[in-house]
Amino acid sequence: MKEIILIKNGEIALKGLNRSTFEDAMIKNIRRRMAHLGKIEARKAQSTVTIAPQDEFFDMDAASDIVSKVFGVSAFCRACEIEKDMSVICKTAAEYLKNELEGAKTFKVIAKRSDKKFPLTSPEICREVGGYLLSKFHNLKVDVIDPEVTVVIEIRDKNAYIHSAQTDGAGGIPTGTGGRAMLLISGGIDSPVAGYMMAKRGLEITAIHFASPPYTSERALEKVKDLLRQMAQYCGRIKLYTVSFTEVQEQIRDRVREEYSTLVMRRFMMRIANKIAEKDGSLALITGESLGQVASQTLPAICCTDAVSQMPVFRPLIGMDKEEIVAISRKIDTFDISVQPFEDCCTVFTPKHPKTKPNLSDFEKVESVMDIDALVNKAAEETRYEYITAV
Repeated sequence: MKEIILIKNGEIALKGLNRSTFEDAMIKNIRRRMAHLGKIEARKAQSTVTIAPQDEFFDMDAASDIVSKVFGVSAFCRACEIEKDMSVICKTAAEYLKNELEGAKTFKVIAKRSDKKFPLTSPEICREVGGYLLSKFHNLKVDVIDPEVTVVIEIRDKNAYIHSAQTDGAGGIPTGTGGRAMLLISGGIDSPVAGYMMAKRGLEITAIHFASPPYTSERALEKVKDLLRQMAQYCGRIKLYTVSFTEVQEQIRDRVREEYSTLVMRRFMMRIANKIAEKDGSLALITGESLGQVASQTLPAICCTDAVSQMPVFRPLIGMDKEEIVAISRKIDTFDISVQPFEDCCTVFTPKHPKTKPNLSDFEKVESVMDIDALVNKAAEETRYEYITAV
């Protein structure tokens, strides 16, 4: 009995002449993330990708978990691949789905016949398979409205496939098909969710984190790496740049009026991120800002921050409230890591009364006491990077 994973493409099927490019990217991402499990054969046909293990002890449970987190997968299921013969189909359906059928009271059969040369129509397939299963499982009754188990028979070009209900996938389009962007990640709840949402739209994610030792600890940096390891299950391998931000923050503390310090800090982050992103090949920045969530995320504050960026800044959470953001963070299992009590540089030297409605013209005077280019260049030159892979 040959078990495989059937993957439905979803949005990729709408890509017209470019569909093959997106399918190939999704298969490449699946291969990379399953490499430690063993060899696989990937086939694509009729808006479906088939993943067939080639090793005897291939872990199908682990493979299914990986597939569930690959962007581009609309839905998937484990299925039995067999020849297109009704006697084989009936017998295999009873054997392959035995555990599910024995534990249920109701079922129905759905047939999908994309091979129109197959001698039986879809209703005829349903009747024959359904009758056979009723003869083998006396606990079952047919319920076409709300069955406990749905038996699906797919008749395709070369083979037949048997499976039960499919599972929703991660959706979106394959990571890497939309270019590369750099995520400013702090260690809080919002930025991992922002990175996840942009990866879902096909972006390859690199990350940049600003560390300020001794004001921030090594454990705070490790927390960020833990977040990226979790994100990598969806986004793939992530390149992390760590910026030494202590000198910049100390100069801001010593030279800038307190109410402007948070926005000056964010403007420096933008400048440094732009410089590193350009060398990295990233074409945009990503932040986890939500409009009005904190003082630095009012519209005037965001305008002042964006004024120093030479590339687009994506804010996928901009119109979301905290409950919506937390719900996604729980879904992707970053919430429990994010709430660990290790402070990041954004909480260092926090002003009591930050400016919420700044004027852009004020910052030329406020920042004139600092050698901006020297600080930015030094921070960029001293930045180190490493690759973070999934847990």
